[in-house]
Amino acid sequence: MNIHLKAAPTVQLANGVRMPQLGLGTWPMNDAEAAIAVATALDMGYRAIDTAENYDNERGVGEGVRKSSVRRADVFVTTKFNRKWHSIDGARAACLASLDRMQLDYIDLLLVHWPNPDQDRYVEACQGLVRLLEEGLVRAIGTSNFKPAHLQRLFDLGLVPHVNQIQRDPYHRRDDLVEIHRSKGIVTQSWRPLGFGSQMLADPTIIAVADRIGRTPAQVVLRWAVQQGFATAPKSSDPKRMAENLSVFDFTLGTDDMAALDGLGRTDPAMFDADSFGH
Repeated sequence: MNIHLKAAPTVQLANGVRMPQLGLGTWPMNDAEAAIAVATALDMGYRAIDTAENYDNERGVGEGVRKSSVRRADVFVTTKFNRKWHSIDGARAACLASLDRMQLDYIDLLLVHWPNPDQDRYVEACQGLVRLLEEGLVRAIGTSNFKPAHLQRLFDLGLVPHVNQIQRDPYHRRDDLVEIHRSKGIVTQSWRPLGFGSQMLADPTIIAVADRIGRTPAQVVLRWAVQQGFATAPKSSDPKRMAENLSVFDFTLGTDDMAALDGLGRTDPAMFDADSFGH
């Protein structure tokens, strides 16, 4: 299936680096699946790929980048490292290991995957990220799953991540974090933007909007995210769904539609809690 789409627009990070607003998520692909999906996505028009040490597919992601028809300089690669590397020196070791697995010369965005406050070393991990940025091994740095209290510890030391990647969708709006991000110039990026399984995409409110405007429920949810200026990286290995996910920049949701999706926010005790969950 040869599909060629216009690349997603970009958002500017605080250090001037531009990041595509929509990329390809790769969890839970294995190396072989990731290599095919990444090459397919890049040839289709994607320009951002999201992976992590914990996904165990960085080798496949790197292979997909090399096999695609797109220049490395035009691909924005994000990866994340685990709790065992939470120190200044550990961040560097994690970065070098990811670079080796992907066979890349630099990482576009490197994130601390979870704060893991039980071991209380995420501040040192972020200090290590700053050194990697200065060294030129990464182009931008950030956090993933950091809650307000975790971010405040960084702010108190003058550390402001360029990106905080969080669980965010119409059911989980995370308004407290979004407000902090905006006040500090941090880009909000959502993981698993389409929710768990198919429950959210079967929501009658979302289906009603999708049916009325002739789009899929997934497109409506992704448009809701990017129309607010956020970045996201939905996962798919199916070329048709990849194409649908990237095709959300040629329409706009009306004020009433945005308000309807905003109204779906709820308290979800099953949501991952970064104070107790992490790797």
